[in-house]
Amino acid sequence: MKPFSSPGGLLLAALTVAWCVSAQAQEVPPGADVESLIAYARDRNPEYAAMRHEADAAIERVYPAGSLPDPVMRMELRNVTNYGTGGDFSILPSQVGSTKYTLMQALPFWGKRDLKREAAEAEAASAKGRADGTWTEQTARIKAAYAQYFAVTRLIGLAREVIDLIDRIERITQARYAGGLAPQQDAIRAQVERTAMMSNLIQMETESHHARSSINALLARPAHAPLAGPERLRPVPSPAKLDYAALEQIAREKNPQLFAADARMRAAEKNRDLAYRNRYPDFTVGVSPIQTGNSVNEWELMFELNIPLQQQSRRSQEREADKMIEVARARKAATANQLLADLSVQLAALDATRRVEMLAQTNLLPQAELTFQAALAGYESGKVDFATLLDAQRQIRNAKQDIIKARAEQQVRLAEVERLVGEDL
Repeated sequence: MKPFSSPGGLLLAALTVAWCVSAQAQEVPPGADVESLIAYARDRNPEYAAMRHEADAAIERVYPAGSLPDPVMRMELRNVTNYGTGGDFSILPSQVGSTKYTLMQALPFWGKRDLKREAAEAEAASAKGRADGTWTEQTARIKAAYAQYFAVTRLIGLAREVIDLIDRIERITQARYAGGLAPQQDAIRAQVERTAMMSNLIQMETESHHARSSINALLARPAHAPLAGPERLRPVPSPAKLDYAALEQIAREKNPQLFAADARMRAAEKNRDLAYRNRYPDFTVGVSPIQTGNSVNEWELMFELNIPLQQQSRRSQEREADKMIEVARARKAATANQLLADLSVQLAALDATRRVEMLAQTNLLPQAELTFQAALAGYESGKVDFATLLDAQRQIRNAKQDIIKARAEQQVRLAEVERLVGEDL
């Protein structure tokens, strides 16, 4: 009998294969691109989770804020000693003089419940804005950490390329030294240069470890959890899409901090209106059946209101509410001013790093490569000294490092712009 020839065996084999494929898919660590890190962090970042739960809790406070208070049930046993009737002391409703049952309901003055509910809704909106602001902060930190991770990974690759290049130069130097065409000092200097690059490589590998630990911390993963190698950076929008005036308008509409500040101001306004509405009394209504013996023979209706006599106290509360509106308005203005100033700074920095990359990519690197090729040919023919060759090699390395660092810095600045604007660009 052949293996898995039965339907049950085929089904078991199919389930096994599906489980293995699923397990392999789940084992793929994030980190190939920044989108995978953000998707992973959305459901796992503890700080964002805390703010999200806080926003959910604030939403749950809206309905109770506009609800009526619980009714009150009162029972009064009258003449429990049965004085004048010749009976004994009792607490049974049918064996006392009479029993009064009162059901009361407090009723706030018209409009107060609506104002309380609207104030709670504004507070819930503010909490949601703070949660969204926390997420944009975390997203910006993830983007910046990924940019650093990408840059240091590329710098490690560049360092290894330079070490290979130095090894090639060292072989040329040793060949010339063996032929008596170069001093021994050239070979020694090549070895010193290689040792210095190895030291730089160790430092960059340490920075790579720090970058991975930072990313894992933002993802709520163990510090030594594996990450996929970074494969690509997000494209940087064109200068036309980074117009300050257009981004300023988007920031005013979508920045979570401004949204939260605006919601706090609305809540302060509703609380102010409620403080003024407290000049009017609240009411309580009730109904009272009265039991005598085993029957109810009387009914009473009750109506009461509180008398707002403490005017000085209420005026203080009203002035406090007015001041809280001014506080909320001033804080919103301060937040907007700082946000727009930061936006201008980040856009200028982003433009500067773009120009630095373009200059290094189109001018500095080609010139350095031509200089190195000429210096290498000149050294092999004995027309150029070894110091000139090493200096040309360093110029190539510096140009490539400038390009890598400029690209990473653009990502960091872009992340800050998106944090300030409140959406991805």
